[in-house]
Amino acid sequence: MTIVLDPPQVAEAPPAPAPRRRRWTVRLPIGWPLAALLVLYPLWWALGLPTFIYAILAVPMALQLMRKPVVRVPPGFGFWLVLLAWVVLSGLMLGETAPGTLAPEGFGRYIGYVIRAVNYFSLTVIMLYVLNLSERELPRRRVVRMLGFMCLVTVIGGYIGAFMPDVTFISPLSEVVPRAVATDPFVRRLFVVEVAQVQEVLAGGTGQPRPSAPFEYTNTWGENMAVLGVWLVVGWTVLGRRWRRLAGVVVVVASIVPVVASLNRGLWIGIGISAVYVAVRMAWRGRFGALGALAGFVGVLVVLLIATPLGNLVTQRLANGHSDDVRAMLRDGAMTAAASSPVVGYGANRALVGSGRSIAIGKSDECPQCGNREIGSDGQFWHLLVAQGVVGAVCYNMFFLWNLWRFRRDRTAIGIGGSLVLILLLFFQFLYGSLNSTLAYGLITVALMTRNDWQLRRIGKHRRGLPV
Repeated sequence: MTIVLDPPQVAEAPPAPAPRRRRWTVRLPIGWPLAALLVLYPLWWALGLPTFIYAILAVPMALQLMRKPVVRVPPGFGFWLVLLAWVVLSGLMLGETAPGTLAPEGFGRYIGYVIRAVNYFSLTVIMLYVLNLSERELPRRRVVRMLGFMCLVTVIGGYIGAFMPDVTFISPLSEVVPRAVATDPFVRRLFVVEVAQVQEVLAGGTGQPRPSAPFEYTNTWGENMAVLGVWLVVGWTVLGRRWRRLAGVVVVVASIVPVVASLNRGLWIGIGISAVYVAVRMAWRGRFGALGALAGFVGVLVVLLIATPLGNLVTQRLANGHSDDVRAMLRDGAMTAAASSPVVGYGANRALVGSGRSIAIGKSDECPQCGNREIGSDGQFWHLLVAQGVVGAVCYNMFFLWNLWRFRRDRTAIGIGGSLVLILLLFFQFLYGSLNSTLAYGLITVALMTRNDWQLRRIGKHRRGLPV
């Protein structure tokens, strides 16, 4: 008997899969929100977004932070948390009337309060974002270079404001914002983009153009010029390569013209503080070459002031106090308000009854300088006294003083530059407001100094003061 076996069945090979179409994706680097904030800031300014861009870009920063298993905080962060809590708590006082001020009315005060509160929290997110990214994800030197780039933008804006002060336009975003919001006086002012403020500062009764681009006000331009100038020197002339060092020197010398044209005495004092601080730190370390470079810059500055009309501008400005009496009046009003509500303040600035030049209320053709001055509008410290009371002002100062003391022994370029920035921030608080840009640069500085300290401790070279 023959048994015939069926031949083995061979499974057919499955058909080859159809080739997939290659998908093109754009993967942004992890630190892109900070780069968008600093490098693209001129675009945001032209669009009328300086007040909102910090909150907008804080959203992707917060989303990246949420993916971190641990979110670390800088030294003294408890003081900052209390300040944030007081910003929220003080909102309960928006309906109260401070002594010697007009009764608050209108919905605009709530819009302004919400914007300020959101920006406080947004700037906190930005600080934590820079702090918690690794050196691979966001190198410290890259952050410093971007801050230096912002200084370059500020110098360019200073030239435009000084020599083309009539340039002004309405942000295109005003056309897409709901009309009910766009017509609010506070919001409408945000969409007016100007490169300079024309003010009667010198004798003669004529207005002088004072640069403000790419910021809202000339005083903001001045304090940011001082703060960002520190990081330009650190990131470009100290830590940069040959071409960047040369560019840094050129920008520093070129900045003299808009700095003088700004007629900003606070900025001039800030530059003097910077020069003295750097000279002391360099002499203490025996860095006489750096002292020689600083002396050379001072010599160039003196020659320019003597040989050009810039010196005449400085002399006239020093001879005309302009806003001294008004500032004294506003400070008295701020201290009176703080004394009447020292714990939580009043949530926002308040308009005084009358003005410094007339008891008339409101501007007119006969008295363009008349109107209601706002207490708390002449400096971050005075604003905090009025808006968040003594508690808010103390917590704000303690946070930055704590970090200044904590990193006092950091002798690296970032450590010395960061300490100087905090000193300038504490000085300018008595003259100018810090929200939003100046405070953002200050909080980024705290993050940089904290990361720098962590890195130095990690490599065990903290006491040798390497140029990190």
